[in-house]
Amino acid sequence: MLTLRRALEGVLLVLCSSLCLPAGAEQLVRVGSVYFPPYVLKQEQGKVDRGLLPQLLDALNQAQNEYRFVAVPTSLPRRYRDFEQGRIDMAIFENPQWGWQKVAHTAVDMGLEDAEVFVARAETGRDQSYFTTLQGKRLALYSGYHYAFAGFNAEPRFLAQNFNAKLTYSHDSNLSMLLRGRAEIALVTRSYLSDFLARHRETASQYLVSTRTDQTYHHYALLRPQAPISAQALSALLQTLRSSGQLADIFGRHQIAVMPVAADSSVATGGAD
Repeated sequence: MLTLRRALEGVLLVLCSSLCLPAGAEQLVRVGSVYFPPYVLKQEQGKVDRGLLPQLLDALNQAQNEYRFVAVPTSLPRRYRDFEQGRIDMAIFENPQWGWQKVAHTAVDMGLEDAEVFVARAETGRDQSYFTTLQGKRLALYSGYHYAFAGFNAEPRFLAQNFNAKLTYSHDSNLSMLLRGRAEIALVTRSYLSDFLARHRETASQYLVSTRTDQTYHHYALLRPQAPISAQALSALLQTLRSSGQLADIFGRHQIAVMPVAADSSVATGGAD
């Protein structure tokens, strides 16, 4: 009985905190923060790297006073469960094809375009034709990422058996493997590669980057059905940042294109069959 009473008290506390807010109080919007450089960077030795997600959330918070957007750490495999269980209200920098087909959500086109490119070690006589086929080449991939060449199947065993892929949790390691001869092609987001080459100018000439892309995609923000903010309200806020030039300021220097978005581009989708 004591356990049941405590459980009921906990439920009442949650209801009170969500329904009895004072007039004008900001509604909390919890945004999933998944390590995905340069969008979300790791903290090392107590130093917080900004990354693009914190900058975007700051801009969203400063643009209005009805919602307060906060980052909630999660991971690539755990984000689906956190989303369905309500631990996070929004999954961001996503694509609905990346395993979200059976999860109820509303997709909001952010108007941000990035791409996945192929990278190899530069060698005499090697040109863009090297990327024509992946057959017979050792691939270095990021574990948990969904690649178009593999039909967006992120299962490690599938990738290893069908594409001779080695999976890691570091783009830097994958690019380093090319120079050490441990892999022949790595796939990296265009935004990350731009940042990497800027940080490693001494080795930039040793890489051959494909003009071919594995996928070019728009980033979406995915809202759970019970999210405190509607798709329309989020779209309007993003449009405010787009019109003011803030989106371009945040993302443009990472070769992430800021694109125009239709007035009503949100789509409700997903859910179990």
